[in-house]
Amino acid sequence: MSGRVLLVGAGPGDPDLLTVRALRELERAEVLLYDALIDPAILSLVPESCERIDVGKRGDGSKGIAQDQIADLLLEKARSGRRVVRLKGGDPFVFGRGGEEATRLREAGIPFEIVPGISSAIAVPAYAGIPVTDRRLSSSLAIVTGHRGAGEQGAKIDWEGLSRSAQTLVILMGTAWAEEIVARVLAGGRDPKTPAAAISRGSTPRQRVVVAKLDELPAQIRAAGIEAPAVIVIGDVVGCREQIAWFERLPLFGRRVLVARASGQGADLALELRRRAAEPVIVPLLELVPAADPAALAEALARASTYDWIVYTSANAVRFATPPAQSLGRARVACIGLATAREARSRGLRVDLVPDGESTPERLAEALDAAGGLAGRSVLLPRAELAREVLPRALASRGARVDAVHAYRNRAPVDAGERLAAELALGIDAVLLTSPSTVERLFALLAPAERARLAARAAFACIGPTTAEALARALGGAPARAWTAQLQNTTALVDALERGFAEDSHGLS
Repeated sequence: MSGRVLLVGAGPGDPDLLTVRALRELERAEVLLYDALIDPAILSLVPESCERIDVGKRGDGSKGIAQDQIADLLLEKARSGRRVVRLKGGDPFVFGRGGEEATRLREAGIPFEIVPGISSAIAVPAYAGIPVTDRRLSSSLAIVTGHRGAGEQGAKIDWEGLSRSAQTLVILMGTAWAEEIVARVLAGGRDPKTPAAAISRGSTPRQRVVVAKLDELPAQIRAAGIEAPAVIVIGDVVGCREQIAWFERLPLFGRRVLVARASGQGADLALELRRRAAEPVIVPLLELVPAADPAALAEALARASTYDWIVYTSANAVRFATPPAQSLGRARVACIGLATAREARSRGLRVDLVPDGESTPERLAEALDAAGGLAGRSVLLPRAELAREVLPRALASRGARVDAVHAYRNRAPVDAGERLAAELALGIDAVLLTSPSTVERLFALLAPAERARLAARAAFACIGPTTAEALARALGGAPARAWTAQLQNTTALVDALERGFAEDSHGLS
């Protein structure tokens, strides 16, 4: 029985520019054949059981496999009865050989569908602040491959004719042959002073843009070290960049931000950072494992219905200590913040209380007391080993009977120090801190001199006051640039970092 092949466009690089349909197909893929330079965040969207095959090619032919072999693989995997996603950068039918692969599939009788993607020919200039058309400047557009800018293949492209007929030229894969291409465009009569641009790694935190007069563009590309993947734009529309450029003006653009979280838990922050044009650096400093005495937690969860409240202070506590929803009985569930509540609801729990305002133990205790009083109430508090005693004390001071049970513990991965040192050597602009234990683990891995350098160079964003206090203790005082999120969720944490950098760049405190 034959399977099905989906020819899917991955867009220009930013994972957020995937189409909704592309995301759905990745989530259902059983086999994935993917191009070079597809962002790892996109590749992570397929199921763990999905077979992944890198078939990426580069312009110099140094990597990848032949096109005929790719088509043979598509046929082989589809004939095994599986759902195959062929993931291509940009759009499958814009210089992506999607037409060739679709033809082979049709000839072999393999069912297939096309999922168009956002082409880099349009998206990359847009991220550079260059509209490829503008009724004041350009009403015609030509998109050309520069992959064969020289030699026999290049001779087949009427560069001179395109120079005369299209007001805007967008050239993909042309940096290696920029000199030859520009010479032929000039030979077609284009003014040597025409604005032109080369955009490398467009739509990503590593985006770089060179703007020059047309006759000077090849030299400027070489001087700036612009490398593939890159898009060249020729035309008066390039002049719009001065006013419209937006991506590089975002407060976090290009900043390398260390995400210090437990293994497997940095994806949400990484995505939020990418949306703000930052480059996330994921170094897991913690591994979460069950508590040393799992029997105590199991016994407490078995008696869940005997408690008045089950209180969660982190999403991790929810993951390690979720009783069956039907076993809660009269017990109500309280969560310290929105992220924790979201995790609880995803596991089938009804969340009865999430405090407004700051995500702190004191605020949570106040909200619980306001919801019918705590005097004489029984509270189950699943939490990490070595957790602070602030919340149990606050609950007990209001008359609650508190069972604080260890649900999980954390430890440093064996390679954490080595990975952290490597990333620090490349430079870190900011650090996101999501818990006091993360602060302790981070600075425990650093020698005093490294600790001082990081504090002097990097900014810090803490998910709440408790984490900010732990940072100040670790450094012997608050660092020069440290900002605190008042709500305990991913968006608020990155908001605090972005707001801090925006104010810092304007000389504000």
